[in-house]
Amino acid sequence: MRKIPDSELIINADSSVFHLHIKPEQLSDKIIMMGDPERVSLTASFFDSIECNIQSREFHTITGTYKGKRITAISHGIGPDNMDIVLTELDALANVDFATRDVKKDFKQLTLVRVGTSGGMQPHCPIGSYVVAAKSIGFDGVLNYYADRDSVCDLGFETAFKHHTNWNPQHCSPYIVKADEELVNQIGHDMIKGVTISAIGFYGPQGRYVRMPLANPDLNNRIESFEHEGEVITNYEMESAPLAGLGRLMGHRAMTICTIIANRIAGSSNANYKGSIEDLLKTVLDRI
Repeated sequence: MRKIPDSELIINADSSVFHLHIKPEQLSDKIIMMGDPERVSLTASFFDSIECNIQSREFHTITGTYKGKRITAISHGIGPDNMDIVLTELDALANVDFATRDVKKDFKQLTLVRVGTSGGMQPHCPIGSYVVAAKSIGFDGVLNYYADRDSVCDLGFETAFKHHTNWNPQHCSPYIVKADEELVNQIGHDMIKGVTISAIGFYGPQGRYVRMPLANPDLNNRIESFEHEGEVITNYEMESAPLAGLGRLMGHRAMTICTIIANRIAGSSNANYKGSIEDLLKTVLDRI
């Protein structure tokens, strides 16, 4: 069995994992994830008790109890590169013996639900609605660095999408992956099911033109008009695809739900979305 080298998995002097700064015993197998560190405090405000509260960079972790369930709330910051860090370290906390650096004999499956914000791409995803990323398209390329990515991806969808959008070969090759179907039904059975794009940035990579012109100014029009076997692209965000893809490769249950705070078609947005996020967090806490 492979012993993981120090350089491949950095463990801090206090036996916590490098970036997250949490220890294996501080992690629950039920995890709610979010980009904003302050949103972790909001989530934990509903807990009946708090076990630990740890802050490291943009990574804020609180583990506690909610209605008899032990839950970890953790912030992952912004972007797909952060998801690679967070998922790898969460998996290591659950499935690597930090004393021996061996992979544990008995696999521990994590349940990971990301609660985020997003821009809607279709009329049936208005501001204030909740959209489950039943399927995600990764523009980030993270999954392409791992072996067996094809085994968890919808290759036919990928081909059709690249053809329809006249995909720029200078961009990362997109990958399409499903969230855990059982978890989607458990958490989001009464919500909009969609196909969510995880972009590699917030401005140009999502078609926003502030001062610098776009290399592919018609990309969003092509995305909005894309349809494959009855499915259309519903919304844009930045983390659902690497979460779903890495989760599948690792054997964990993972999904994303977003509240829609902007309508990309109408060009409108709602910066005051805290109420809808609070309601969504309560729903996820009850259903996880």
